[in-house]
This record gives sequence, structure tokens and C-alpha cells, in this order.
Amino acid sequence: MTSPTLPVDRHAAAGQLGRLALYRWWRRSVVGRVDHEAVLARVVEESGWSPRFAFMTMMSAGIAELGLLLSSPAVVIGAMLISPLMNPILGFGFSLALFDFRELRRSLKALAIGSALAIAFTALLVLASPLQAPTAEIVARTRPNLFDLAVALFAALAGTFAIIRGRGDTIVGVAIATALMPPLAVVGYGIATRNAPVGMGAFALFVTNFITIALSATVMARFYGFGHHLSRRQGWMQTVVLVLVFVGMAIPLGISLNRIGREALATSQTRSLLSDRFGADARVTQLDIDFTAQPIIVRAVVITPRRSMQKTSAIQAALAQALDRPVRLNLDQILLGAGADALAAQREELRQAGEATNTAAQRVTDLANGIALITGITPDAVTIDRDHHRAVAAAAALPGASVATYRALERRAADQSDDWDVAIVPPQGPLPPVAFADGADTLDAAASDAVTTSAWAAHRWNVSALTVPGLPAGAPPAEPNLSQRRALAIAALLRQQGIAPQPAPAAGRQFALTPVTGSGR
Repeated sequence: MTSPTLPVDRHAAAGQLGRLALYRWWRRSVVGRVDHEAVLARVVEESGWSPRFAFMTMMSAGIAELGLLLSSPAVVIGAMLISPLMNPILGFGFSLALFDFRELRRSLKALAIGSALAIAFTALLVLASPLQAPTAEIVARTRPNLFDLAVALFAALAGTFAIIRGRGDTIVGVAIATALMPPLAVVGYGIATRNAPVGMGAFALFVTNFITIALSATVMARFYGFGHHLSRRQGWMQTVVLVLVFVGMAIPLGISLNRIGREALATSQTRSLLSDRFGADARVTQLDIDFTAQPIIVRAVVITPRRSMQKTSAIQAALAQALDRPVRLNLDQILLGAGADALAAQREELRQAGEATNTAAQRVTDLANGIALITGITPDAVTIDRDHHRAVAAAAALPGASVATYRALERRAADQSDDWDVAIVPPQGPLPPVAFADGADTLDAAASDAVTTSAWAAHRWNVSALTVPGLPAGAPPAEPNLSQRRALAIAALLRQQGIAPQPAPAAGRQFALTPVTGSGR
């Protein structure tokens, strides 16, 4: 009697043989051609701490900071050319692929010390510099987006490939693309100017780039056959630590990806809603969304036939419902006449684009000239951030002008600039006194305006606290006296304005608020 035979899946067997052949080809033609020992020697040599590394890091940071303050992309690129920060990050990535705990600590130490030196050195430069206003180059590095992530990913893959395949000249281009030093320089700027949002945003960009580069280098190194068999023998505890490091690095990257993905989805939903509302004959030519604003600001330009014209208020309500958050819509509708075809729409789009460019440029020039005129400075001293529609100017000391004068000038400039945010930084000077009527412990209109003006100046000076004479230290007493009640009323209004009140010696009917030294953001 013959024994039964098992059915053979010829397609599965052929697929398995194909995968085996591919694996053998990869081991022979890809991994086999890599001199692993030489590559590792080079990575270890360049990824550690040394006096040369410290010097080049500080010089690169200084050049980057000056380029940011001058808003000069060419100078910033020069800083990235000599930045050595890419080397310890690639060493970190290789150590994860090798499960080499010692090399991981060595690379991380070099990166941490180098980053700390860069931040400290740039902060000192900003403190010593007469230029401290945020420029467009600084603002551009305060929020990671999908393109920053993609640049870091591709640059990491290219840099790792260059090291493995012996194409060291490619590293220069990779160093420019990854832009690791400018975010650290912006962190130093944020610390020096006590601007926490700018510093934290730039640090988030640096961390995002660092994690993306390190994890990408790990994946590429594993692909080329770099594994634990090439490193020193490790204990189980060190292996667990390395795995936890890998997982821990993936968490903030996932959070950043989630935010970036939500913003990309919101942009796609906005474009789709506009296209649906205006119909197939319309075209959305410009769309910009400021997710940092509250509510978010949507700026759009739509070329549409006259019959398809829509009410901005209705579209704004629909956008708020679709995005499930408050929206402020700035919508320009370019209307086409009856019978206009697709070619006419394209012509109108080109014409409008040219006019919009000329109009926008002229508008920015007029804005800078107007602000310069009322602040007593030159137009080129006005910092213009076109992406966020924000203008910042450090005003000159005008004869007889008080802090309240500069606040009024800012209001006047803002009223004349439509959707632009205007910030005028007044010169350092005394804050307006807060006066109370005889026996009164409440703020009248004049006293409230003096307090809000003081808070406004504190924000412009990046000061987070003001001293309030007579304010009780700690918990207020059960039965405060008149001076304490007045101080508590001032403190309550300051807190509403986002300024922390600090106690000072008691006063009479007039309270002179002063900035707290070292209390900046």
C-alpha cells in the first residue's frame, strides 16, 4: 500500500525560493561589498568628543546666530557647512544598530556637550548684540513641519549611505540639508531674549531632526549588515536599555508626526471644502493656514465665475464645523465674467498672481515705512515676517514720549495695517504710576489703563514679572490694610494680563511698578 502524499503549493515554494535567492544576492552584492570594520572605525573616530569638536561647534553656532540676527540665509548656510553635529548623531544611530551601549553613551555625551556649548555661546552673543528683534530666519525655525521631517529623513539616509559606501564628500551637502545648528542657535536666542515659545519651538525642531536622523541611520545601518555581531559583547541589561532608548525616541517623533498629520489633514479638508463650495469651474490658487493663532487663520484666494460667488461668513462657519475648531477666514474672490472658460481662468490667475506679488511687496514696503516713521527708526530696522503677517520694531527714544505713548503708536500702526500684527518695543523707561483716589481701593479707568500699559510694556520687554509696592508676600492677610488692598487689586489685573506680580515695599496713593530683574521668559 502506498503512503499518501502531501499536496505541494508550487506558487508558495517558488516565492520562498525567490526570497531566498534575493536574500543571498543582497548578502553577496550589497552587504558583502561593505568594509564594516573600516566604516565603524571612521564612525567611532568622528562621533566622539574632542577639543576640535567643541571649537568647531562653537564657531558654527556663532556664525549661525549672526546669520539669523542678520536674516542672511547665506551666512546660515556657511554655519551649517562647518557644523560637526551630524557626526555624533550618526554615531548614535550606528550604536543602536550595533547594540553597542558604550558607543551610544560616547556619542550622546558628545552631542549633549556640543548642544549645550552651542546654546550657551549663542545666548551670550545675543546678549552682547544690539540686534535682538526676531527675524524671518528665526521665526522659520520655531515650528517643525512635514517638510522639515522629510528633509531630515532623506538627509539621514543620504549621509548614512555616504559613510557606508565611502562617499565622504556627500556629507557636506547633508550637513546643509539637515540644518541642525540653526535650531540650536534659535534656542540660545530664545533664552537670551527670555522668549520661551521661540526657544521651545526651536528645541522641538532640533529634537525632531535628531530623532529622525538617528533612527534613519539605524535602519540604513541594519540594511547594510551592521549588527550586534560587530560590536562588543553586551549584557542583557544594556540590551534592554538600548531597546528602551529606541522606543523612547519613537514616542516624541510619533507625537510630532501626529500633529503634523492633523495639520496636513486640516489643510486638505479646507481645500476640499472651498473647491466643493465654489464648484468645478473655480480654482483655489492660494491657501495658507496659521495653526498657531487662536482662532486659526485661514487665508485663501479663489478664482471663480461671478455666478458662483459665496458669502465669506457662510464658508467660515462651514470651515469651523468641518475642522471642529474656531476659524477666522480671510477670503479673496476673483470674479470672472459670464462665459469665461478654463483658459480665461488661467490668464486671470497669472494676472492676479503678478498683481498680488506687486501689491504685497508694495504693501510690505508701505507698512515698514509707516512703522519706521512713527517709531523714529529706518525702514530696514523694521522686522517683517511675511509668513505670519507680523511686524516688529524697536522704537527709538522720542523726546517727551512715555511708555503709554509707544503703546498708542502701536495701536495706530495696527489700525492702519489690516490683518498684520504690529509690535512696537518701547525703550526701557519708567512705567506709568497707578494712582488711587483718597480712601479708594479699586482701580478706576485711569488706574486700570496704567496697569494694562505696564503689562503691555513688560510683554514687549520679555519681562514676566513686575514688582507691586505693598503687595503681601505669600497668602494675603485676613484683614488687609488699605495699601495691601490696593496692591492686591493691581496684582489681580496684572495676572489677567499674563504678568506675575511680586511684592515690594509699601506705598501710599501712587504705586510705581518696576520690572523684576532676571524674570524674563
